[in-house]
Amino acid sequence: MNMDRLNTAVMLIRHAPVAKRYHGVCYGRSDIELGDAGERRSEELVEELAIWERARIIHSGLQRTRFLAERLAERLGCPAACCPALQERDFGTWEMQPWDVIHTRHGDEILRMISEPDTYRPGGGETTFEMRDRVLWWFDSLPEDGLTIVVTHGGPIASLLGTHQRLPVSDWAGLIPHCGQSVWMYKQQTEQG
Repeated sequence: MNMDRLNTAVMLIRHAPVAKRYHGVCYGRSDIELGDAGERRSEELVEELAIWERARIIHSGLQRTRFLAERLAERLGCPAACCPALQERDFGTWEMQPWDVIHTRHGDEILRMISEPDTYRPGGGETTFEMRDRVLWWFDSLPEDGLTIVVTHGGPIASLLGTHQRLPVSDWAGLIPHCGQSVWMYKQQTEQG
């Protein structure tokens, strides 16, 4: 990484793994906890990220992001700010339903999040572009100095990266980092870490 670029860098981190009971569940914006593996991965990330002493730390406010952000902030001796604009997509009535049940009831309707990103509301929740727009608003309002470490979710990360890379919505799913993985973002370029 070019250290000179840190004056406007953003490190986007997808929260660590959630508790096993939520695997296969559409939890979206629901406030669920990390599992044991997620807590361990978060503690590892604190150790890895402790080198960024002058970073600003932001999280979505949901406990699966707050866990890492608050521990890192404590380690660095700085505050961790909450920004709800960074929360995962609102899936409405689909929240906390198993994905296989959703698919049984709605079939391939879920694909409309991609084919109709400006109008389709899964479970009556948010459109793809509504999620994208709130995340872009947040990104555009960031100060232009210093490193910002952001603990957020797969959907917001993918929508931000996809928009800045000018990719079609159909390519955004491939931009979702694994749980506990980070992605660097600058003005127009990204670098996975």
